[in-house]
Amino acid sequence: MTGRRGGRPLVPAYLSTGGVARPSRPQLERLSVLRSTGAPAPTGLPAAQLALLDALDDGSLTVVEAAALLRLPVSAVRVLAGELIDRDLAASRAPIPTADRFDPDLLKRVADGLRALKHPR
Repeated sequence: MTGRRGGRPLVPAYLSTGGVARPSRPQLERLSVLRSTGAPAPTGLPAAQLALLDALDDGSLTVVEAAALLRLPVSAVRVLAGELIDRDLAASRAPIPTADRFDPDLLKRVADGLRALKHPR
């Protein structure tokens, strides 16, 4: 994961996943939240998986945040995370769905009400 001056990693992404191209957990999305389970890492764990576990030690990260931190493509992090989840070293949860859009009329009435509180007549 150590980079060169040009910003490109020294190790191609496909080598960090051991040549695996598809994650074992297809439900992992870019915004899926990853966290460590706290289980001790077994000996012989590949360096890229160890790096991901180390990144998760400080708390939860989305797949895309972990990819940026490790300077790997999202697809590679999905593969790495899937392998860690399969070994019960990490866990994931689905991203929080986006909220429904608010009614603009409701927002206008709330803003008018707040203005009325600020400037009583």
